[in-house]
Amino acid sequence: MKHINSLKRIFRYIFKGVPTIYTTAEIIQLDAGKSLINKNILITGGGRGIGFFIAKKCINEGARVLIAGRNENTLTTAAQQLGNNCNYLQVDISDIKTLPSFIENSFALMGGKIDCLVNNASISLHEPDFRHVSESGYDMQFDINLKGNYFLTQYFIEKFEKTNHQSKGNILFISSERGSIHSDIPYGLSKAAINSLIGGLSRRLSKNRLNIRVNALAPGVTASDMTGRSVSENLTYESSPIGRILLPEEVAEVASFLLSDVSSCISGEIIHCDSGKHINFI
Repeated sequence: MKHINSLKRIFRYIFKGVPTIYTTAEIIQLDAGKSLINKNILITGGGRGIGFFIAKKCINEGARVLIAGRNENTLTTAAQQLGNNCNYLQVDISDIKTLPSFIENSFALMGGKIDCLVNNASISLHEPDFRHVSESGYDMQFDINLKGNYFLTQYFIEKFEKTNHQSKGNILFISSERGSIHSDIPYGLSKAAINSLIGGLSRRLSKNRLNIRVNALAPGVTASDMTGRSVSENLTYESSPIGRILLPEEVAEVASFLLSDVSSCISGEIIHCDSGKHINFI
């Protein structure tokens, strides 16, 4: 009987083709509360994608948010959608010389206090392998993904020490599952460097008795402009252990937890949001 059923499936595929698998997902969120009330949060790359949904979640949890990015039109549109508890500033974090004034302006715009920095700004050129990597493409990805985030964090910490020394600080990097597997292209290599920075920076700040936590989220393939996948399309992704791509709202939920004081015992960690794909990557 088992062989007969197998033959039936084979003939069905021959005459009707391989069936299309269409996958959707339900957005499961905690009820909006007050876990981030009285917190001011700076989010780079906050005008769209994961950064936008982190900003939205933080506002729903009572925070005031400042989103930043390179495209002012994108920021304006996002700020209008996010409402009165959102401000924006234009910045290109790869332009290192502008970062000290950007940090000063950010603190001033947020009333002299920023509790959390979310380093979300990132780009990927999606090269298929190292043979297709150009020097300009390599530099562009490292300048934003690593160098820009590195020095923005440095200036943020310096300003935080001067103004928020009685407060709890929090720095969250948005890394990637690609940073936890072997890679030969700049995006993965830059994220691997970020992952190393998380532990090193957390240890340094802890050793110096600074009340600042440092963690990272490492999402898998998520519906966003960067991946070219939309939440309104088929979410099927056979390489994922759960068979689909992730929703940005799912990542935002985890980010909100790490930015809140509920997670005060967590620092130096890379929290993977990829359903375990990085563990068994092929």
